Amino acid sequence: MRILHTGDWHFGKTLEGRSRLKEQEQFVDELVRLANEEKADAILMAGDVYDSVNPPAAAEQLFYDAVARLTSGGRPLVVIAGNHDQPERVASVSPLVNGRGITLVGLPTSDIITIHAQRTGEIAKIAALPYPSESRLNELFTEDGEEQGMRLAYSERVGQLMRHLGNSFEKDTVNLSMGHIYVLGGLESDSERPIQVGGAYTVDPSALSIGAQYTALGHLHRPQHVKGEGMIRYSGSPLSYSFSEAGQTKSVVMVDVAPGQPAIANEVYLSSGKPLVRWKAHGGLAEVYRWLEEERDKTAYIDLEISLEEAMSIAEIQKLRKSREGIIHIRPVYPETITSEMNEVRSELPVHEVFRRFYQRQTGGAVPDDQLVKLFLELVNEDDGRTGEGSDSE
Repeated sequence: MRILHTGDWHFGKTLEGRSRLKEQEQFVDELVRLANEEKADAILMAGDVYDSVNPPAAAEQLFYDAVARLTSGGRPLVVIAGNHDQPERVASVSPLVNGRGITLVGLPTSDIITIHAQRTGEIAKIAALPYPSESRLNELFTEDGEEQGMRLAYSERVGQLMRHLGNSFEKDTVNLSMGHIYVLGGLESDSERPIQVGGAYTVDPSALSIGAQYTALGHLHRPQHVKGEGMIRYSGSPLSYSFSEAGQTKSVVMVDVAPGQPAIANEVYLSSGKPLVRWKAHGGLAEVYRWLEEERDKTAYIDLEISLEEAMSIAEIQKLRKSREGIIHIRPVYPETITSEMNEVRSELPVHEVFRRFYQRQTGGAVPDDQLVKLFLELVNEDDGRTGEGSDSE
């Protein structure tokens, strides 16, 4: 059986007031083409259909159009609500579509989902968990409000829900799970509205150890693998929705899986949507205009950081914006600003935290692992030692 895993569509989302609807329509076109060309037997959409609980009518129309086109010919589709969605809105049309092999799940449920692949004749059991919050579960996970206790209680409750669903798995079926949750170890970006209070709404990967051959996750916008039982993946969002996602290649996941066999997953890269890029013009306005003349990143949305000696006038800002409609942010940086910011950061933060922030900024959001931070601190200490040894002779 071949499964197409996608999620985090965020239909209706804008970028600083600029509509992304045309790009989202292009994504739907591309997704339908991929599903047909790759002969997907079923589609799992892992939450955040919309960007808000009250999406514009055009966003709802696009979702219904996508569902109709993706399921043409009887292909099963399972959609769960994410933290951005209103659960009842996602599931409201279920009475109209259940007979077409379309399953829309708004709130966590104890029912396993069963789908049939027409091409292969195989049956899949799906443990589907829409975004589980205290309010949506109508439960209080802990009474003391202490973060560590909250996290443990939340993770255990998610594990209970998943284990209950997993009890319906069978040896001769394809066994899958899906959820809209933040699994410990995943890398976030700015466009994901936090689903946890501090670190409380996080789930340990062990909570997903229910015997699923593949776990399709939504919420994090960077496509990524998460360590745990079987194969656990975030498909990521189809478009870059904030500049913290600049440079990310967007994708969906195509999964081949048979009963009792390990899943084989392949990322299929997407071409729809405008890229988001960051420009750092150390050469001032002259450098920016040279890039514009060269038509650099012609179709992209641009976050511009420009080094200046003097403040830009209103006329200069307006001229720059008119020269390329894709310029979203213009952030002048002055020498004294850089110096004061660095001094402030160094005075308030420990060295290892300064390094972590620098690393994230330089890599577009990646988080350095503990070994890399340790190596950096060793180099800093070594350099400090050398400075101390040579200070008498200088």
